[in-house]
Amino acid sequence: MDDRTLTRLEFHKIRQRLAAATASPLGREQAEALSPSTDENVIGRLQEETAEACRLLRLEPSFNLSGWHDVREALQRAVQGGILDGISLYRIGETLATAARVKKFFAVRKAQYPLLSRVSESIADLQELERRILGAVLPGGEVQDNASPELAGIRSRLVRARAEIKEVLDRFVRLPSNRKYLQDALVTIREGRYVVPVKQEYRRHVPGIVHDQSASGSTLFIEPLSVVEKNNLVRRLETAEKREVEKILANLSRGVAAAAEEIATTLENLGRLDFMLAKGQLALNMNAVPPRLSGRAWFEIRGARHPLIPGRAVPIDIRLGTDFHTLVVTGPNTGGKTVTLKTAGLLVLMAQAGLHVPAEACSMGVFGQVFADIGDEQSIEDSLSTFSSHIRNITGILEKVNQESLVLLDELGAGTDPTEGAALGRAILEALHTRGARTMAATHYAELKEFASLFPGAANASVAFDAQTLEPTYRLVIGRPGRSYAFAIAERLGMPAEVVMRARGYLTPGQVRVEALLRELEKAQDDAARAREEAQALRAEAYALKKKCEGEWEAWQAKKARLWERVAEEAESELRRVRREAEAIIRSLREQMAAESARAREQAIQEARERLRLLEVPRTANAGAERKGDVPRDLKPGETVYLPRYGQYGSVVQPARGEEVVVQVGALKISLPLADVRRAPQAPASREAGAALSLRKVAEIKNELDLRGRRVEEAVMEIDKYLDDAAVAGLTQVYLIHGKGTGALRNAVHEMLRADARVKEFRLGDYAEGGTGVTVITLNT
Repeated sequence: MDDRTLTRLEFHKIRQRLAAATASPLGREQAEALSPSTDENVIGRLQEETAEACRLLRLEPSFNLSGWHDVREALQRAVQGGILDGISLYRIGETLATAARVKKFFAVRKAQYPLLSRVSESIADLQELERRILGAVLPGGEVQDNASPELAGIRSRLVRARAEIKEVLDRFVRLPSNRKYLQDALVTIREGRYVVPVKQEYRRHVPGIVHDQSASGSTLFIEPLSVVEKNNLVRRLETAEKREVEKILANLSRGVAAAAEEIATTLENLGRLDFMLAKGQLALNMNAVPPRLSGRAWFEIRGARHPLIPGRAVPIDIRLGTDFHTLVVTGPNTGGKTVTLKTAGLLVLMAQAGLHVPAEACSMGVFGQVFADIGDEQSIEDSLSTFSSHIRNITGILEKVNQESLVLLDELGAGTDPTEGAALGRAILEALHTRGARTMAATHYAELKEFASLFPGAANASVAFDAQTLEPTYRLVIGRPGRSYAFAIAERLGMPAEVVMRARGYLTPGQVRVEALLRELEKAQDDAARAREEAQALRAEAYALKKKCEGEWEAWQAKKARLWERVAEEAESELRRVRREAEAIIRSLREQMAAESARAREQAIQEARERLRLLEVPRTANAGAERKGDVPRDLKPGETVYLPRYGQYGSVVQPARGEEVVVQVGALKISLPLADVRRAPQAPASREAGAALSLRKVAEIKNELDLRGRRVEEAVMEIDKYLDDAAVAGLTQVYLIHGKGTGALRNAVHEMLRADARVKEFRLGDYAEGGTGVTVITLNT
């Protein structure tokens, strides 16, 4: 980009404002070196950086890059083998701490700020060096006592030695016999040694070494002989302290030198982040918007404001390179023609430098070059007049211009004969148009207004002027030529009326008609402009509301993200706690189940023994007699019978089939040979009640057996015993709980059940019954 153009459009002042928004020398250097780019991809990335920085500053107002320093000089000294002082090392430590903080900040915000995060990822991880430095050096540069065990020991001894000297000298100055020798009852230090102030006339009464005297010579500062050796010890310890401190600083300096390249990279990236945030801050300060980029060499800016005009600049709408390539701007002096050209040029430069532009909206294509001939550049040394200076500049522009160039020409053709100047101005505009350039030219010449009205691809524009107040409004109206208002301004400034009237008489009839038509056109366009302004005001209000809502939405999104992070952390913590509690409960249940299983086995054994004892009733002397009698053949259901073999009474359940009959004894159903049954007209009540009591425990067998935690061999034995108990108790359906696990126990259980005659059928439990962790068994009755 042409350097003279950057100067004429005052781009250096934009750099200055950007530099003022940085927080570090490295960021300031990048701001001062800012230059427009001509690569659309580069410009797009730079604009995205600025947009991210704006978003960060709005949503994270507490974030800052403070706390780091430009330590490049210290790094260079360390690399060259120098020993850094404590302050330099502490600044390096602070810089590394800030770098770690920034890296951590962006590590959890990659999605919100991808470009800023990418820069932070390049920051080196030097927390160990940071810890060593800040653990050894205090903010003032002093080395801490705990920087090394040796230093801690030396300083501890030094404190004790100084305290001993102080104690001895304090006793000396407090002795009444010594007070008359002393100028003051105090202990002070001269040349690093503890001394007392002695009056000159009593020098011989205080043996010791004189280290100094007062300006008047009346006071001598004497080190008494009693503390000479102790002072010598202090000096030796101070020397040892100094050597140990230098050793510590040297070690830390070598650590810095070893990491110099990584520290330099970290500095570079911190400076880059500082520069990016400064771009965002400048955009917020200017209430600027990002330009939308598309194609090459055109722009359309709505509500453009010159960023360097103090106070509230009047926004203008300006476009070029769309429906016309050449725009001729006319109007009265001080009406804003030059500001219009500078506004367009400066905003294009800002956009191509990656800065947002102060406007309501901006769309543009990238320009390959921007040229400007603005201002009076006459040179006394080169003997150049204003006209000559303009011509030389324009000649250079014509040599370089092409279809991707933006050319800004102020007061085209001025400084010479008006007729020749207008003709030359037209020729220059035609030449630029032929070369494909996008041109904006400010002029007073009516001939150039006529050119813009008739030449294809050219258009007129005027800076608005209030005909009532004779004050410029600084608005730009594209599509109509401007009037100079020379007669009206002359009258306003006190020109005699007859002079103005005579001047009007010199106008040709054609010029009078043109002036009348221009007045009518201005009125019609002003009416339309007012209507448009009202519509734009409503649109601006809607846009501001939209921006506010977007900001609030982004803030809410960020807050929601932080809330979800916190909720996730809390949920994870709660899940860990619940898992620990669940594991504790499971261990407790397993222990309890193991204990209950042992108790259940013992109880089952006792019940089995009791059942055997009840069923195997000992034969009595009458037993043989009770077995006598006929074998009943016509037993009926419900009929009471006696079982001589067992000494029990029962009730017939089913009529005899062949040589067998089914009898119920208490809760137990038994199929017996008819030979073992006798008809009993009446069963003794006491015997029947006793049998029912003796079988009550058998009837109380549970309908489930928990096998979890058992080995296969143990499980098979428990199942075999349990099925016996269940059959005796008259259960028809029971549940074996074996758990899911690997399936080994379940498979072994099923293999056993397939071969067991007591089992009618079995299946895995459904969802409500425990699923594949339970087997449901139907027993034969």
